[in-house]
Amino acid sequence: MNVNPKNWTSLKSLYWALVSTTVLAGLLIIATLWLLSRSHDQDEWVLHSVSVREQLLRVLMLVQRTESGQRGFLLTGNDKYLAPYGAALAQLPTALDETASLVGDNPRQVEGLGQLRQLISDKLDELRTTIAQRQSGRTDNALALVNTDRGLQLMDLIRDRIAAMEAEENRLLVARRAEAARFETWLEVGTITAFLLIAGIGTLVGFFTRRSFNELETARDTLLVTNRELVAQIAGREQAEQQFRQAQKMEAIGQLSGGIAHDFNNMLGVIAAALNLMQRRIAKGDFGVERFIDSALQAAERAGTLTHRLLAFARQQPLAPAPVDANEMVKGMTDLLRSTLGGQIRIETVCTGGLWKTSADAHQLESAILNIAINARDAMPDGGKLTIETANAYLDEAYAEQHTEIAAGQFVLIAVSDTGSGMSPEVAARAFDPFFTTKPVGKGTGLGLSQVYGFIKQSRGHIKIYSEPGAGTTMKIYLPRLIGDAPDIQPTVNGPIRGGDASDIILVVEDDPLMRRMSTDALRELGYTVLHSEGATQALAILDSNPAIKLLFTDVVMPEVNGRKLADEALRRRPDLRVIFTTGYTQNAVVHGGVLDAGVNLLSKPFTLEQLATKVRAVLDQ
Repeated sequence: MNVNPKNWTSLKSLYWALVSTTVLAGLLIIATLWLLSRSHDQDEWVLHSVSVREQLLRVLMLVQRTESGQRGFLLTGNDKYLAPYGAALAQLPTALDETASLVGDNPRQVEGLGQLRQLISDKLDELRTTIAQRQSGRTDNALALVNTDRGLQLMDLIRDRIAAMEAEENRLLVARRAEAARFETWLEVGTITAFLLIAGIGTLVGFFTRRSFNELETARDTLLVTNRELVAQIAGREQAEQQFRQAQKMEAIGQLSGGIAHDFNNMLGVIAAALNLMQRRIAKGDFGVERFIDSALQAAERAGTLTHRLLAFARQQPLAPAPVDANEMVKGMTDLLRSTLGGQIRIETVCTGGLWKTSADAHQLESAILNIAINARDAMPDGGKLTIETANAYLDEAYAEQHTEIAAGQFVLIAVSDTGSGMSPEVAARAFDPFFTTKPVGKGTGLGLSQVYGFIKQSRGHIKIYSEPGAGTTMKIYLPRLIGDAPDIQPTVNGPIRGGDASDIILVVEDDPLMRRMSTDALRELGYTVLHSEGATQALAILDSNPAIKLLFTDVVMPEVNGRKLADEALRRRPDLRVIFTTGYTQNAVVHGGVLDAGVNLLSKPFTLEQLATKVRAVLDQ
């Protein structure tokens, strides 16, 4: 390609103009940065002087506060006046040390601070002496020491010393402000000069650039047209990919829509209790069980509404099941969890002794626990506590009838609990949905818990969520017990249920109406006299009007006033009252999460009629 000599000359001129501009701009930027640095240093010194003055005022205030406390005590003899004296006395060493660190660069101030320390020490000795005299009953001696005016003189000297140090800082402050003002002036002049020079050279560069760009206009127009076509192609491709992803998502949801649904917390308790009550009534020849059937159907309908969207993410992945000791696995994961979750999350493990073994793919099980822990961490953005528990568990026939995907038997339980924000029933109902996430765009795929769900189901296990907004979340994983050479442990055969007496009056407090009704009916079926309430305010009114109530049976997590606060107030009014708490959270998570104290009577949901009868009778017989 032939280059026009005139254009070549223009390009050379443009090149050298650009080089000159770059060099000059670099020099001006360096000079400006230097001026900014000096100006920043002066600003820091001004702030330093202000901090010294504020610290000196704080020291004077603390000394005056000790003297005020001493005067009040000498006049009244009331120890409450010693509280501000003691608080100020405790803060003075720190305040003086902080002052020393601030004035360490100034020998004159260091010397003055040494004198101030001695004066304050003498003043505090005088205050201690008078207080000691007053405390020992020698009031006249204490007042005589005050009347010597030694304390007044010391206080005046302290004020004078502080005033002198403030004057020194004021002198430094004036000088530093003047220096800062000079640098600001230089900075303004330098900035204006740099702007004018660069603007002038920019004008020159613009002149040469205009001449050179005439030949590039055609290429630019061509590039713009090409770019528009490329943008249109990219937009069309993104739209096609988005439609494809949406189609994939809808196809996955459609394939998984027949997955097994799970119900949660109270609904499980309602259905289990209804079946127990119907069984007992029918055994007695009483077939008036319509209301129990209605309650169970209502609970099933509500659970279905919440859980039909729970889809089993049925990954037919090749698993390598092997005997697993969950205790050893949890202990071995502690370091990994700490490094993954970060220092803001405190991790506690509660491992049950004599834990059964299970058969599972160890790698996939570790991944499942880690996945749940990461979700728990995201629910605790300001930090919190993660509790991992293991236990032997037996899911009975009543539970299995309400969860048809699991057979009754012995299981190894791994529960992961957090103290995070919790989930609403609507979010919990969709927690295992593929592609469902509450995280911001780009922060989560919505597949983590779906994979956990699929793995647990493929391992013939069971997973359950207990959660309330603001009260954290517990996820319980049940894996079948591995039966080896050791003799099988048969489930305990319960004897006849021990009922109650109509003279034993129980108050049930439960915010969920169906759970409240079923708990009430179950206790009445056991022979107790039962009153009920939906919240703390009504419950306290019932307690006040019914002194014969012996037992408070309350849910832990309730709106407005939780069960712990309700029990505290009830026991304050009725110290002889017995209390049983009920919750869907694991006991360790509830206790260590700060909701309940250790040693309380706790009945975990879901509970059977036998468990309810045993717990109530045991508490009443204490």
